[in-house]
Amino acid sequence: MMSKSRKKIGLAPGTLVFTGNKKVDKVIIHQLSYNNEQLEQGELDSHNEHQIAPLDNKKVDWFDVRGMHDTELIAALGANFGMHPLTLENTVDIHQRPKFEEYEEGFFITLKALQFKAETREVIKEHLAIYVTDGAVISFQETETDLFAPVRERLERSSGRIRSRGADYLAFALMDVVVDHYYVVIEGFEEVINHLEEELTDNPSPQIKGEIHHLKKELLQLRKKVIPLREATSQFSKSEHKLIVDTTPLFVRDLYEHTVHVIDNLDSNRDLLNGLQDLYISELSFKMNKVMQLLTLVSTIFIPLTFLAGIYGMNFTNIPELHYQYGYFVLLGIMLVITIILIIFFRRKHWM
Repeated sequence: MMSKSRKKIGLAPGTLVFTGNKKVDKVIIHQLSYNNEQLEQGELDSHNEHQIAPLDNKKVDWFDVRGMHDTELIAALGANFGMHPLTLENTVDIHQRPKFEEYEEGFFITLKALQFKAETREVIKEHLAIYVTDGAVISFQETETDLFAPVRERLERSSGRIRSRGADYLAFALMDVVVDHYYVVIEGFEEVINHLEEELTDNPSPQIKGEIHHLKKELLQLRKKVIPLREATSQFSKSEHKLIVDTTPLFVRDLYEHTVHVIDNLDSNRDLLNGLQDLYISELSFKMNKVMQLLTLVSTIFIPLTFLAGIYGMNFTNIPELHYQYGYFVLLGIMLVITIILIIFFRRKHWM
């Protein structure tokens, strides 16, 4: 079956093709309008064009769209807010890498929300898009989960600087929440790595090798999603777009530092996984060496015993000790003494 991403081959630039899987039955649009004194919010059920159009209310209008499968609705949103066709195409393309783009009427940001499932040890990725125009922000999420709940709570509390600033600062705040959650993902990775390290020292089973390989693949995919965001935040912090006020880039630069810190942590975890892989090989080699050492010691003990047994097991007629009445017991005693002497010698050398 042809994948959805391949269906875009041959289509004109700007053609809307949703490349993901439908994750909500109906697109939900949460509207929030605010300024320093007032805040109004609610959900738009009917999705009429007049409800999802820019409002001339001298407030910052935030339209949070949850669900990307309805390309007709997203096309209507784009027409109402003057979004470039390429921006709309990147919005519904879940394989789009994080980036920052400027247009005459606004700027556009794509990034990935991440969640770590400790049970399956997998990273769940969600495509996000944010478009900022004059006095309005439109955010797009794949699922109905409210990823931006902390920002919504800050707006409702009417505390801090967010209510007194413009749409550009709201876009920064949405990005900041996503990046902050990256640290939760990294903590989940570190807990699993620490657990694997304990298992390795106790019992380096072949299953651990597979888990390490799986985590390395997940970490590689995670790194591919985060590294482009560093470039996007850098472009955001250096942008001179007319919608970005002078005070916002300072906060975006701090976001850039957080992104760099996240990447450094990912690199550290990658080194830890490489170290665990080396530790796994070392533990297996150590166990193999212990087994070989034991077998070598046993063989060393039996070499003189086998030598004695070989001598008196020969079929020559003239072997005087064979006719001695207690020769058998004397030979067993000599073998026992040799064995005891060798064991004492091995223990003093700490070989046993």
